[in-house]
Amino acid sequence: MKKIIILIALSWVFNACESSKFKEESNYSSSYSAEWPMATSYEIFVRSFADSNGDGIGDIKGMTEKLPYLQDLGIKGVWLMPIHPSPSYHKYDVMDYKGVHEDYGTLEDFKKFVQRAHEHDIKVVIDFVINHTARDHPWFQESMKGPDNPYRDYYVWAKKEDIEDDINKKETALDSDNIEQWHEAPDNEELYYGYFWGGMPDLNFDNPEVKREIFEAGKFWLEEVGVDGFRLDAARHIFPDERAADNHAFWVEFRNEMKRVNPEVYLVGEVWADMETVAPYLSGLPALFNFDMSYKIVEAVQRQSNEEIAEYHAKVMNYYQGINPNYIDATFITNHDQPRSMSQFDGDVNKGKLAASLLFTLPGAPYLYYGEEIGMLGPKPDPEIREPFLWKEGEKDVYRTSWIEAKNSNDDTVIPAKVQRDDKESLLNHYKRWVALRYKSEALSEGRIVAVATDNQQMAVWERVGKNERVLVIHNLSNSSQAVSEEVARKYDLGNRKIIWGNIKNNELGARESLVFLL
Repeated sequence: MKKIIILIALSWVFNACESSKFKEESNYSSSYSAEWPMATSYEIFVRSFADSNGDGIGDIKGMTEKLPYLQDLGIKGVWLMPIHPSPSYHKYDVMDYKGVHEDYGTLEDFKKFVQRAHEHDIKVVIDFVINHTARDHPWFQESMKGPDNPYRDYYVWAKKEDIEDDINKKETALDSDNIEQWHEAPDNEELYYGYFWGGMPDLNFDNPEVKREIFEAGKFWLEEVGVDGFRLDAARHIFPDERAADNHAFWVEFRNEMKRVNPEVYLVGEVWADMETVAPYLSGLPALFNFDMSYKIVEAVQRQSNEEIAEYHAKVMNYYQGINPNYIDATFITNHDQPRSMSQFDGDVNKGKLAASLLFTLPGAPYLYYGEEIGMLGPKPDPEIREPFLWKEGEKDVYRTSWIEAKNSNDDTVIPAKVQRDDKESLLNHYKRWVALRYKSEALSEGRIVAVATDNQQMAVWERVGKNERVLVIHNLSNSSQAVSEEVARKYDLGNRKIIWGNIKNNELGARESLVFLL
């Protein structure tokens, strides 16, 4: 009888405080204001984002003209995929470390973009791809001319028999586990090393001149152009895996060199590996992308199971912050190398909303991949996850790029940003509300995560505990309504707590809905 009375009481209290999430959020006030890099950032593939001149290719001027859109979304930083001259569409094979690809515009265009972005309170981070260059880079063209060329030692060359000897001995200093990573060059007896493929020869960072060139290029972008930092591509492959300590030391040296120009330089690294492999990079790279949490978010939505998200994230953060107390966890749902989340969710907008809710209630500095906020689709191969952004409907969309036929994200499958902006229940506005809430919540932006035990694996429950604010987060991961457990409701006295996200009726949280209580 006592249990029934408690449940009735809880149901009445929850009913009494039921309200629209829009009303609750507008009533939430805080003196806190999240600052970048803990505020939300946005990854842009310039080629697909916004075309200013009608040539079908996204460009810097188009991106500049769309800064108000990013500001309205609440974005405080942009990460640009490579913008350097390159023979490929994706530009991860650089031909000039101090240039801008002519399809995108000029260096002056980019300087103006950086200036305008800063005027919109948006920081600019560029992809810096230094593990390798393009095969067409002038350095490599010189390097192929023979062992006596001064650029020969800018890359890694070896005789085939020596490579095979090293592989057999398993004692190589050249990362030769796979002979297929060694490539032939015209008129050369030696092979050159390219970890990713023959079109991307690896630079030789045992050569001090290579280091000097790369450090000089980094300082150029910070000092002459004014960017705020770099996303470091393939950061674990500067040296071979068996020389991991050299990798770690390199990034400490790189960071120190960049700080000579900008003491506040922001570096975020791509180290796609397990936690133990990632951790030593924290001494040089204060921010790293959390790929494991990306997978866990997607899996939680797909499996309707909490996947012990809170417990795992707490473990990761405790481990990393034990090495670097100022570590920044760069979180995301998917990026330019992964199938778009909405394709993994079969286009289900409610699943897309739940993934966003999970991302924004977890610790870290969240990144959005362009178009994620409007539900763009795209499976592998890579070009299909990098299709044109949809600004308006059909022929009205003068900024939409056309460099590739959009097989997945088009007017038949994705509602353009302009249309979603006017729909309060759209995915875009769902993202905007989360960005805004996180912006003014110290607990959601900077608080540590504390898992809250629950017997219902279709519910994910955790606390976020900041210095001056504490909240309780509850996610219903299932496709049906779920009751908030009596134990959780009593423990936190939820009937007397302010809801700052979501609503509840009769003690039940709707399918794939979320609640955030101010404690």
